[in-house]
Amino acid sequence: MSENQHKAGFVSIVGKPNVGKSTLMNALVGERLSIITSKAQTTRHRIMGILSGADFQIVYSDTPGILSPQYELHNSMMRFVKAALEDADIMLFVTDLYEKYEEGDVLIDRIKNSGVPIILIMNKIDQSKGSQAQDKMKYWAEIIEPDHQIMVSALEKVNIDGLFNKLMDLLPVHPPYFPKEEMTDKPEKFFVEEIIREKIFQNYKKEVPYSCEVVVTEFKEDETIIRIRAEIYVERKSQKGIIIGKGGEAIKKVGIESRKDLETFFNKQIHLETFVKVEQDWRKKDLKLKRFGY
Repeated sequence: MSENQHKAGFVSIVGKPNVGKSTLMNALVGERLSIITSKAQTTRHRIMGILSGADFQIVYSDTPGILSPQYELHNSMMRFVKAALEDADIMLFVTDLYEKYEEGDVLIDRIKNSGVPIILIMNKIDQSKGSQAQDKMKYWAEIIEPDHQIMVSALEKVNIDGLFNKLMDLLPVHPPYFPKEEMTDKPEKFFVEEIIREKIFQNYKKEVPYSCEVVVTEFKEDETIIRIRAEIYVERKSQKGIIIGKGGEAIKKVGIESRKDLETFFNKQIHLETFVKVEQDWRKKDLKLKRFGY
């Protein structure tokens, strides 16, 4: 392909919470850029994953799950989704075997009227029994009215190559948007915060993980080691006690697991210090959300 036939575009990955959007982007990019847990609403930001080749560049956007906002935090999350809809050259609407349509969903209408090619992605087909996947695909196709339909298992990487080939067919001819060596639009500190937050979701129950925010206040790197200081914010004093745990055991476990993943991510020794602080009702207050980057 000649230089003036280079393809590039923005591919926005949207859908309800917990349908596997982050797993899908990680599979498409080939790197673990978005956090993955079994809990819904773990993605709070729009995270770009950039895949480049000699003659193409795909800028994927992993977005928060579409929901009805209950906090100011949720409003910020939905603004990230709307921005991804506005930028998209191609839309991937991801659903699974279990998700159902809710009447009056404004964002679903915006997706249908986006004016760009829409690919309906039926995820988790490795869990399908009988005609379950085909029946669910038909159900969502009537609602979304997509241009294309593809069944995948993001976790098992089933038909990821087929999806990539379809994206290559649909990408517009355009120069690259980012330097070819870049893999994401986010700074290193962001991924430290996301990895720690993932471990919080994996180690604590109920509302506590949703009440946490992680802020890296120090990131110092030399040839052999990265020294990181991170602050974990909760909304109430009682939550601080839960995060720390008896004798500090709970926060110690989070630190050990985070450090292990960080060393894999950065391929370097990590020294990590974590501190737990209370920022009352931060999810509900616009000023505090802006301080946390929302």
